[in-house]
Amino acid sequence: MGQTTGSFEQAIDAQGGKEKNASVIMFARLGTMMLLEGFVWGSWFATLGLVLATHQLPTIIGYAYSLAAVAAIVSPLFLGAIGDRFMASQKLLGIAHLLGAVLMLFVPSAVLAGAGWLVLLLIFAYMLLFQPTCGLINQIAFRHLDASFFPYIRLPLTIGWIGSGLFVGYLNLSASTGIFTVAGCASILFAVYAFTLPATPPAAKGNKLSFGDLIGARAFVLFQDRNFAILFVCVFLTSTSLGVYNTFGSAYLGALGIQNVAGVLAIGVTSELLFISTIPFVLKRIGVKWAMLLGMGMWGLRFTLFIAAAHGHASLAIASVALHGICNDFFLIISAMYVDRIAPEKVSAQAQSWLILDINGFGALIGSFAAGQIFGATVAVMPDAGPAAWTPIWLVPIGSAVITAVLWISLFRLSVKEEPKRLVLPESAQ
Repeated sequence: MGQTTGSFEQAIDAQGGKEKNASVIMFARLGTMMLLEGFVWGSWFATLGLVLATHQLPTIIGYAYSLAAVAAIVSPLFLGAIGDRFMASQKLLGIAHLLGAVLMLFVPSAVLAGAGWLVLLLIFAYMLLFQPTCGLINQIAFRHLDASFFPYIRLPLTIGWIGSGLFVGYLNLSASTGIFTVAGCASILFAVYAFTLPATPPAAKGNKLSFGDLIGARAFVLFQDRNFAILFVCVFLTSTSLGVYNTFGSAYLGALGIQNVAGVLAIGVTSELLFISTIPFVLKRIGVKWAMLLGMGMWGLRFTLFIAAAHGHASLAIASVALHGICNDFFLIISAMYVDRIAPEKVSAQAQSWLILDINGFGALIGSFAAGQIFGATVAVMPDAGPAAWTPIWLVPIGSAVITAVLWISLFRLSVKEEPKRLVLPESAQ
C-alpha cells in the first residue's frame, strides 16, 4: 500500500542533511506567517459569541459558528485543488486575506444595526475565504521545512492568538464590535506580507483538472488506509467538542461573571506554548496513537470542569481554559504532522484541506449546531436560571470524548516504534 520515507523519531532527532530548507531566515519568515494568521483569527473568533450576546443577538450565536463550519466544508477543497494545480499557495493566501479584510470591516455596522441576517451573511462569506488559509499555511510550512520542525513553526501562531487576545482585552474590546475592525486591519497587513513569502508553486502543475479535483477526490486514496480513516472519524468527533467550546465558551465565561474574557481565553492559548514544545519528546516516548489519545481524552475533562464551575467555582472554568494547550496541540498539530507524513506530495494541499474540513467543517458544524439547539431550549428560555442551565450543553462533548477514546484505542493500529507509511497514488490518480 505504501512505503516508509523515514522514521518519525529520525525526523525529530535529525539536525542536518535535510532536503528542505531549515535555515533561520526561512524559519523566521514562516514563523511571521503563522503569527499573523493567529492574530487575525484570534482577534475576533474567540469572543464572537460574547459580542453577539452583548448586542442583543444571542439567538444567532449558534448559527454564526455553524456557518463558519459550513464554509470550512465548502471552500478548502476547492482552493486546495487550485493550490495543487494552478496558483502558488502564498498568492492564494494573500488574495484570501485581502478579500476577507474588506468583508470583516463591514461587520461592525451590521451588528450595531441589529441586522442578524446580514451579520451571518458577512461572517459566512468571510469564512469561505479564511478557512482555506488554515490548510494553506500548513502546506507552505511543510514544503519549506522538515515535518519535524512543524510543532515549533506553529508556536508563532499560538503567540499571535495570545497577542490578539491580550490586545483586545487591554483595549476593553472583548464584547465590542471593535474586534472586527482589529481583525480587518490585521488581515490587510497579512495579505501584503503573504505575497512576500517563499514561492510555493503548485505540486501538480500542468495536470488536467477534473470535477474530482474540485472536491478533493484525488485525496480519497488516503481513506484506503485504515489508520487514516479512523483518524478522520476520531478527529471529527473531537472537533464537535472544539465546535461547542468555540461557540459558547466565551459567553459561558461571561455568564460566570468572569471579567476580561479575552484575556482569560488567552490563558488557554498560552498553555499551547508549553505543550507544543513537548510534542517531539512525547512522540518519541509514546508514539502517535497514545499522544493523540491524551489530547482527545482531555476534552472530556475540561467540560467536566465547566459543569463544576457552575456551582460557585468559577476558578474551575479558568482551569478548564488552561487545558486548551494539551487538548489542541496533541490533537490538531500531531494530526497535521501525521497527514503530512502519509500523504503523497501531489495531493498534499488536498490532504491538509481534508483535515481542515474535518476539524473546522464537519466536526465544528455538528458541535456548533447541537450546542446552539440546546442553548435555545435551555439557557435562552431560562435567562435567570444561572450558569447551571448550561450543563446540558457541556454533556455533548463529554459523551463525544468517551466514544472517541473507545474507537481510537480499539481500531487505530500504530505501535510506539512503528513508522507511519507514505501512501502511493495509484496510476489512475497520478
